[in-house]
Amino acid sequence: MRVLIAVNAHSRGGRDPLDPAIAVFESAGCSVQVERGRRSSDIGPIIERFASASDTVVLAGGDGTANAAAPALLNAGLPVGILPLGTANDLAATLGIPADLEAAAKIIMAGRTRRIDVGDVNGCPFFNVASLGLSVALTRNLSSRAKRRWGRLAYLLAGLKALPRLRPFEAEIIGASQTLRVRTIQIAVGNGRLYGGGAVVAEAAQVDDHCLDLYSLETDSLIRLALLYWAFRLGRQGEWPQVRTLRGRSFDIRTRRPQSIEADGKILARTPARFTVRPRALTVFAPVNSQKSGAERGSG
Repeated sequence: MRVLIAVNAHSRGGRDPLDPAIAVFESAGCSVQVERGRRSSDIGPIIERFASASDTVVLAGGDGTANAAAPALLNAGLPVGILPLGTANDLAATLGIPADLEAAAKIIMAGRTRRIDVGDVNGCPFFNVASLGLSVALTRNLSSRAKRRWGRLAYLLAGLKALPRLRPFEAEIIGASQTLRVRTIQIAVGNGRLYGGGAVVAEAAQVDDHCLDLYSLETDSLIRLALLYWAFRLGRQGEWPQVRTLRGRSFDIRTRRPQSIEADGKILARTPARFTVRPRALTVFAPVNSQKSGAERGSG
């Protein structure tokens, strides 16, 4: 098997040695080609350039790396492995892929695959969650330097910095059977399960359930937000009256003034926005015990 490892050197662990993973691939008789990009935007062109000479693409980076690579991965149609080198690594965690590079490489070599869905906002693909409001402010306050220094704690620190300046906005959410008008500080639409360093978009959400999970956070009380913290970590925020939840295959969101939309740590689009799901769009390597939902897993 010809393995292309596309490395985002700008990710938190992007300068770490890949020797443990490479050793696993080579011991299995694979030919390994390592290509490094200086930033996440370099990863897509690397995949486009070398996909025809590869049997598998392995992403070495975090959620931003996966997001930047998504269009090229979808076009290439190759099975995808992940070596988690980012800060949050929410997609890897959703799939049950460990941070240890040797263990992650062994999952790829085991050959078990899972067909996962890919979200889409205004034509831009995403894996985890796309949102507007609080998460956009958080993303703008979250520097690469802070992520390298503080790891996942940087997400909490950036959120605390953004909250005092946050103001509610009005939005219209259009689903298949209803239209809602809300006053909110955040609307999040999840394709996957985890985002923002381990928060859960919905308790039942999976990355292969062919559905989008939406919530609208309708309070700007700092005390209330603090009380909601553990509900978000468990995906049970919908049990609180301040959080409205919906589930569906597509949503349209309109705002009085254009709002930026963040997905997988990147600013991708602006409102008005249409969110859809592409079922079973990508094949990824995942461990045997990776949770099975709507899509089947098989040997790769």
